[in-house]
Order: sequence, then structure tokens, then C-alpha cells
Amino acid sequence: MYYSEETVQEVCAANDIVDVIGQAVKLKRKGSSYFGLCPFHNEKTPSFSVSPGKQIFYCFGCGAGGDVVSFVMNYENMTFPEAVKSLADRVGYNLPEVSLSEEGRAKKKEKDRILAILKDAASFYFKLLRSPAGENGMAYFKKRGIGDNIMQSFGLGYAGKKSEVTAFLKEKGYSDNEINAAGLVYIDEKRGMRDRFFNRVIFPIMDVNNHVIGFGGRVMGDGEPKYLNSPETAIFDKGKNLYGLNAARRSRKGYMIACEGYMDVISMHQAGFTEAVASLGTAFTPDHARVLKRYTEDVRLAYDSDGAGVKAALRAIPILRDAGIRTRVINLKPCKDPDEFIKKFGKDEFSKRVEEAEQSLCFEIHVMEKNHDLSDPEGRTRFQQEMAKRLSVIKDEIERNNYTEAFAAEYMMDSDMLKRAVEQIRLMGDTSALNSSTSHPPGSSEVKRNTDKASSGMAGSQKILLTLMCEEPDKVYKAVKQYLDPEDFSPGMIGTCAELLYKQLDEGGPKISAIVNHFEDPEEQRQAAEIFSAPIDPFISNKDKENVITDLVIKIKKDSLKRIAMEEDEDPISRTLREKRVLEKLEKVRITLE
Repeated sequence: MYYSEETVQEVCAANDIVDVIGQAVKLKRKGSSYFGLCPFHNEKTPSFSVSPGKQIFYCFGCGAGGDVVSFVMNYENMTFPEAVKSLADRVGYNLPEVSLSEEGRAKKKEKDRILAILKDAASFYFKLLRSPAGENGMAYFKKRGIGDNIMQSFGLGYAGKKSEVTAFLKEKGYSDNEINAAGLVYIDEKRGMRDRFFNRVIFPIMDVNNHVIGFGGRVMGDGEPKYLNSPETAIFDKGKNLYGLNAARRSRKGYMIACEGYMDVISMHQAGFTEAVASLGTAFTPDHARVLKRYTEDVRLAYDSDGAGVKAALRAIPILRDAGIRTRVINLKPCKDPDEFIKKFGKDEFSKRVEEAEQSLCFEIHVMEKNHDLSDPEGRTRFQQEMAKRLSVIKDEIERNNYTEAFAAEYMMDSDMLKRAVEQIRLMGDTSALNSSTSHPPGSSEVKRNTDKASSGMAGSQKILLTLMCEEPDKVYKAVKQYLDPEDFSPGMIGTCAELLYKQLDEGGPKISAIVNHFEDPEEQRQAAEIFSAPIDPFISNKDKENVITDLVIKIKKDSLKRIAMEEDEDPISRTLREKRVLEKLEKVRITLE
């Protein structure tokens, strides 16, 4: 644990949630709650509520919710301990030193040391760019039209032609091993230790809290590689970080623009498009999508308009879709990239292109069209078959039918014929053209989608029930514990949180911050906070709430029975009799909140 349970609770008690949120959101009292515009999604009508009695917040629009620590974590994108410290600083509460395991202390020491090294290295590169020795680098940025203010805000720098940063860091007292662990050098037997970055303009890579965690460097001249990134270290994973996110996360435009390179991000920010981010010299990953999902459900792709950029967009679209993010593609033609487009046509025209961005499915179909000769019957047939396969993966029936009719009209096809083709593919589970090259047995794709959907639905049900148990422990928990034990919840994070919550409720009352604080890993802390922030309508009637809880209890118990049956090597007859007794009991379940 980072902080004791008592410490966290004292910090929360000292920070009234209305006061904290009121500094970020303009709130107006309505009855016993306060309302304002949600800071987590773009809206015009206030749907964001704050309850001073429960000390929780909830948005009817996007479903965001939680306590005061959850708000600070999500609004400022902080880890749990960072949010607790921020709230403690706000009220002048002196936090005790964090309590970590021996292994945790060693990891923290290593990370802190690397952060210090990178901060000093960034300062060195920054000053060198603005010295006579950095004239070459400064000329490059000026030629690209980058102003002093944007260079300052992004901390742009320059690495000279010698191993200067290594010597500088050694003078600061850092060891060879520490400099190497920070990813700043190459080491070989013949040449010894030398700077990784030399004769390059430097782009510091920052995390969401503005800590330098790595660097990108563009070579001056014709050297290779053209762009070079820091290697992965204890604090830097290029598959999980996005360039410019530290600034873009505060954009509040309701969407983000994902592009390919450092200069595209810098050029867009300079033009006022501060919602732009880029992956770090690697393909877009599911981790990138999960990071973006914390801030938006709407991403516009501004990848290069050449063949490589189109392929990159086609790879990113399904990743974003799987993460629950709506995606559109910005048309940059006749230019290659956003930087070139803005310089040639200006920010107003680029803004227009952003607003007119093509829906990702339409983009996919139109790219697919270019790969076939529609004037040839065989080519047209193949195109229509591939289009039907793409349409078949749309889960929502209304959305699927709407797109089917739209594309049938666009390509002058019989809509009923296209619908039949789509449904036949769905029935057969043949979506191989849209999946990886790995072969699967017929129908396996559909089975996997159904399994994933069921798993996701069960997790959501369990989160709702746990959240309800926290809100009204005297009533809901008292009723639920007659039928469900912690072991009935899914193994893993949800099961652990359920076990901790049951223990708390048996001993007095829920302390969500203490449960979150149980985990040391920041991502696990974020997941735990999400579990107890399920969207619950605070104005739901008591009768409706009883019906909801009854359904949830039955659903979770049945799932538990199936899971136990799969895990235990029990005699089939005994198992059947046991399940029958439990199911008969479930049929009589009726939750009442007294």
C-alpha cells in the first residue's frame, strides 16, 4: 500500500467533493444535488451531478462516476497515490512517507533516478539548441516554421556531434549503469559508451504528468535512421505512450486527432489543434487505444495520405473500434500530412477537413473499392462479397441495416440481396477477410464475439451490483449477502474487490478509496476505482431498484455455478443435483430493500 487506510479516509473527509469539483466545473444546485456540464465528454445540456450527501459524482450522459479521489484521478489523469497527494496538498494535510515493499522501494528508486537523469538530459539538449553549437538544429526548426513559443512548450532541443550528454551527466554524478538504464547511450566493447542521440534535433517525450520519459531525435542531414527513439526502459514503453498527450488531454474538444509524427503534432498544436497526439515510431496498439479511451470516445485519424498511411489507418480502425472508440478519417489530399496541409491551406481549411472527416467504415469500404475493377463482373462480385463480410461484423442490427442500405444505394445494388449476403456470413461466422491470417474453424469468430460479449456483460453486471452495495450497504448488502458470496464474483480484479468490500461491510461500512489503495500498480488502482463507479441512476425508484438487484443476483449466481462446474472435477450426477437445488432456490429469489 502507498498510504494507510486511515490516511486516505482523512484526506477524503477533508476534501468536500462539491468544493473540489466546483473548481473545475461550474455547478448549480438543484434539490439535494449539484449539476453542471460534464468535464469528461462534450455536452451542451448539464447532465453531470454531484451529491454532497453521498460524496459521489455521476454523469447521466457518459456514465462517469465515483468519489473525490476518482474525480481527481480521471480529470487530472493521475494515479491513485498522486490523486491522494494532490488532495492532501490542497487542504494542507501532511502525508506520511509512503509505505512500500522492499521490491516496491527498489523499483521506485530506480524510476525516480531515471526520471532525474532524463530531466537533466532534456535541460542539456534544450540549452544546446539555443547556443551557438545548436545553430544547425535551430535552423531546421525555423525552416519548418516552428515558433519560439511552441519550441519552448514542447521543450525541443538539439544533440551535438560528440558524446556531450554522457560527459554532462557523469559530471552531475550519475553512474554509467544509470545513464545506460535511462536509454541515453550505446555500449560496445570497441568504442565503449557513447551517446545514443547525436547530430539530431530532440523531441522530449513526456508522460501525462509532464515528466520526461524518453526522447525522439531527427537526424540532421541524410543519416539513418531518420528518426530514432529511446529504447524501452523501466519508465518508457512506446507501445503505451502517445506524443503530445500531456497537452492534448486538457483540450476538452470532445475528440482527439491521432497522427503519425512529432512534427505533425507540433504543427497542429501551433495552429490551435491542441487535441493532436501521435504514436512513437511504432504501429498503433490496443494499449494506445486504451489510453485514448480515458479521455475520449471520438478519434479522428490524420495519417499520411500515401499508401503506407492508408494501411496504418486501416490497422488502427479496428483497434479503436474494439476499444469502443468512434473513428473518422481526415482527408489530407492533395497534401501528404497535416503539417504540409496546414502550411499550404491554413488552419481554417484544416478545421473544415476535421469536421468533414469520413466515418471509418465508409473509409474502409472506399479503400476496398479501389482494389477492385467495378467495371469487370468478377471484380465487382469480389468487391461486393468483401463489403458484405465487413458489414457482417457490425453487432448492432439497426446500425448494420442502415449501413447496408446506404452502401447498396451508393453502389447501385439490390439492398435485400446485400442484406441476405451479410446475414448468411453472420450465420456461418465467416469473417476471415477481416481477421488475422491465422486460420480458424468455421463459426469460431462468431463464438469468440459472443463469448467476449457475455464476459463483458457479466463484468458490467457485477460492477453495478458492487456499486449499489456501496451506496446503500445497510439495505442492499444485507439483502445480497444472503445469496452471493465473494467467490461468486469473477476471479481476478472484480473478485478481489468483492472480497475486500464484503470484509469492509461486515466490519462497518464501505471505504472505496481504501480498496483502491490496496493495489500498488497504478493501472490496477485505476481498474479498481472503475469497478465502483458503475453508472447508477440516483433517482431510480425503490421498486425498480429491487427488480434490478434481483435480476443481477440471479444472473451472477448462475454464472458462478457454470464457472464452478467447469473448474471442479465433480461427479456429474452430484453436480446436477447440486445445481438443481440452487436453481430452484434462485427461482424464489426476491430482493426487498427494507
